[in-house]
Amino acid sequence: MSKTIQLFKVVKYSKKRIDADKVSLENFITIDNILQNRAGIMTAINLPPSNNAMPAYGVDHILVGNIRPYLKKIWFSNREGGCSSDVLNFEVNQEYFPKFVYYSLFRDDFFNHMMRGAKGTKMPRGDKNQILDFIIPDFDFPTQQKIAAVLSALDVKIELNQRINAELEAMAKTLYDYWFVQFDFPNEDGKPYKSSGGKMVWNEHLKREIPEGWEVGELNEIANITMGQSPPGKSYNENGEGMIFFQGCTDFGYRFPSVRQFTTQPKRLAKKGDILLSVRAPVGTLNIAKEDCCIGRGLAALNGKDNSTTYLFEVMKYFKQVFDRRNVNGTTFGSITKDDLFSLKVIKPDEKILEQYQEIIQPTFEKQNKLELESQTLTELRDWLLPMLMNGQVRVA
Repeated sequence: MSKTIQLFKVVKYSKKRIDADKVSLENFITIDNILQNRAGIMTAINLPPSNNAMPAYGVDHILVGNIRPYLKKIWFSNREGGCSSDVLNFEVNQEYFPKFVYYSLFRDDFFNHMMRGAKGTKMPRGDKNQILDFIIPDFDFPTQQKIAAVLSALDVKIELNQRINAELEAMAKTLYDYWFVQFDFPNEDGKPYKSSGGKMVWNEHLKREIPEGWEVGELNEIANITMGQSPPGKSYNENGEGMIFFQGCTDFGYRFPSVRQFTTQPKRLAKKGDILLSVRAPVGTLNIAKEDCCIGRGLAALNGKDNSTTYLFEVMKYFKQVFDRRNVNGTTFGSITKDDLFSLKVIKPDEKILEQYQEIIQPTFEKQNKLELESQTLTELRDWLLPMLMNGQVRVA
């Protein structure tokens, strides 16, 4: 067993400040844009209203979400910027290798420690003093560097997959918008339909023109939809008994959810490949079922009729943009009812156009799935290695 040391001897809470005019969406970190389950960050949606100075973080700082620590929000900074007061901002002492300390806090043990000292029930918040009592391994500096290098190599590959998937995601969105929002799908001559003078007709439901021959229907006309139902609480477990269970979007990842919970009394089921939709705040968050599973009341499962699930996935991403815009404007969706979900208005394209779209987008969709599955395998390997490297069971040369 390696030597250990208390966290307060290794890090300090940064007291640096930064002027609000030096903070942008790209370098502002808040509790909302650190991703749960240690998945990094996303670009902030909005900036704080205040023009006053705010806490500043720097390169190689460790940022941790301090509200609901069980969500495991942590990020190793590669830039300078500002953060909200709900984000713990650790600055590592010079005697320790920052990336090693980051991986020391990356473990479940750290977040469990935070929860043991947390105050509050609905929105538990970590105790900043108690957090610093956490014990981490105390290796010599070269060993810290070697351990960090092994774990970083896996993270680099995971991040590469994520970047490729983000590019594929952007391409898929562009194609969907081009064909089904701007209506510039290829006409019979291969030219953009609307831009080339294709006939458009007014649709009263959407309050806009759509291509002649296309229809507007409800979501349940293009999708099979299953609303989740929670099993009895006594049936929940985390030791693999029964069927995989997702209550809501807590365990959602970039594309597939992480398996954490099971139930021995499943009620409503999602099939492998179904779209999982969060129907409670945040409404519209999406994942894909990696295997058959049970879904609770926070989720719905959807698959496309006539083998059109890839098209349906883009439709649901478009709806998520609508929900997100309303959230930004202050009209927060606490939940969406079955009737509201089933009756969402959707465009029903010409069948030939939809078939062409499916042929183009299906390989991209499958490539994204493959990359995400690979990333999950690498993540499992990293998380298996992490505790053994930290307690000295596995040594690096």
